[in-house]
Amino acid sequence: MNIELIIKEKVAGAINALYGQSIEPSQVQVQLTRSEFEGDQTVMVFPFLKISKKSPEVTGAELGEYLAANVSEVSGYNVVKGFLNLSIDNQFYIDRLNEAVREEKYGFVPETASAELVMIEYSSPNTNKPLHLGHIRNNLLGFSLAEVMKANGYKVVKTNIVNDRGVHICKSMVAWQKFGKGETPETHGKKGDHLVGEYYVKFDQQYKSEIAELIAQGRSEEQAKEEAPSIVETREMLLKWEANDPEVRNLWKTMNGWVYKGFDETYKTLGVDFDKIYYESDTYTIGRDEVLRGVKEGIFQQESDSSVWANLEKEGLDKKILLRSDGTSVYITQDIGTAQLRYRDYPIDHMIYVVGNEQIYHFQVLSLLLDKLGYKWGKDLYHFSYGMVELPNGRMKSREGTVVDADDLVAGMVDVARAVSMELGKLEGYSEAEKEHIYHIVALGALKYFILKVDPKKTMTFNPEESIDFNGNTGPFIQYTYARIQSILRKANDTGVEVPSQAATESLNDKERNLLKIISLFPEVVKEAGTAHSPAVVANYVYDLVKEFNSFYHDHSILNEPDSAKRDFRLVVAQTVGKVIKNGFSLLGIEVPERM
Repeated sequence: MNIELIIKEKVAGAINALYGQSIEPSQVQVQLTRSEFEGDQTVMVFPFLKISKKSPEVTGAELGEYLAANVSEVSGYNVVKGFLNLSIDNQFYIDRLNEAVREEKYGFVPETASAELVMIEYSSPNTNKPLHLGHIRNNLLGFSLAEVMKANGYKVVKTNIVNDRGVHICKSMVAWQKFGKGETPETHGKKGDHLVGEYYVKFDQQYKSEIAELIAQGRSEEQAKEEAPSIVETREMLLKWEANDPEVRNLWKTMNGWVYKGFDETYKTLGVDFDKIYYESDTYTIGRDEVLRGVKEGIFQQESDSSVWANLEKEGLDKKILLRSDGTSVYITQDIGTAQLRYRDYPIDHMIYVVGNEQIYHFQVLSLLLDKLGYKWGKDLYHFSYGMVELPNGRMKSREGTVVDADDLVAGMVDVARAVSMELGKLEGYSEAEKEHIYHIVALGALKYFILKVDPKKTMTFNPEESIDFNGNTGPFIQYTYARIQSILRKANDTGVEVPSQAATESLNDKERNLLKIISLFPEVVKEAGTAHSPAVVANYVYDLVKEFNSFYHDHSILNEPDSAKRDFRLVVAQTVGKVIKNGFSLLGIEVPERM
């Protein structure tokens, strides 16, 4: 049991013993003691004053005296106004350290046969462009959240819904027909997703040119946007696709095939994967049938132009289109079908959608629509909303070709890692193959950590150079500390010093005690990350642990400590810090190099 739960139980017992009134442990408020005060855990005394009928100082002192006398984990206390600061006995932290030594997956809850199943949807790309920096944040958050939920004992299914049909996909197809001259990824020498993305940009350029020309001829801007030849062709192509036109379908399959191959390479580079991939082209018809059922049952309304709408005004929202007048589907239609199919495929207990915060309204609507259609799980879906990623020079726009492609970004990060490592001389004596391997680990560690350390709800600015600094709150700084620890352990082994199987010491200095305190918090950090759906909780914890280790290592020798008992204890501590770094970074999808 963690120290916070122990204190809550013991304080509840103390209230009963001292004042004859029972309270629930959950009513006890406990937090880490602030650094400027003496102590480890702080209890809020104010809620108990009505029970004690005494001042905050007296109540705090009576509770502190009782706990110090009756609770083995409490070695002392002090009272500051209405706050009771408790000092925890060293043995508690040593016991937690040995728990970490024994357990390979320290801090993780093992999955049981009765564990609840969480499905997490992330990535959700369109097949008209390559993955970009915004997709990277989505993929890294989704994958990391899946690892965090697994570490909390849940069964997890990672899914991806590929938006492989619709107007946007037809835009790239129309542009390829106009300008492609039969080129392929092989003839062009580019990944397929990049090639298709170029045609999406070309479509937008052509479309804008046509709009300008029509406006010059006297059309209004709205008329021009509707009558531009390219958009007319795109709508016609979508209708042909829906009608299973062989020529259109063949082109669609070919171009999507190019994109899928490109996506797979990018996913592999990023180290993310999926247990199940759904395709909008398979699920939108299910959604359309559900919408038409809703019309028959009076849940939705069909207008005179044959379009179908949901009136959500009673729920404080507005009217939402579900089927266009020509019978074609919109995104929400596909999501209804995908949701139904998923619950048919898996016994889902919790459904989490990892989608940017610009879609908050969309998921409010989806939840209500599924509930109206009679699905009890409709109201239980969870939208893991996250902020956008911007560059130092502003936002990205796919249609204008101003996005940062994921592949280009990773390649650039590797170049930066190579340049920084060569400048610092950290990899002297390594073969070129070993160096390249480490450059990739460092580059991806820098990228993933820089993105995941930020609260998901916040919009963030990504700076490649800042992310790869070997000092400060960065992935490479943490990776380097891990590699330093492994070096210490190898040197110990080389000199015949064996790391003990458990820690034993008669005393702790302040630096050692602080390290043990942070190690003991890791299980609660993993739990908090799962409850809050925030990998940032883990990322920032690992940084705090690394900072504390480096502070300790700066002041105290390990291998050169003359007292062999102290040396052995510190080796156990160092080895355990390395384990916690590795476990913590595994939740972020980040590798740690054994040498660096």
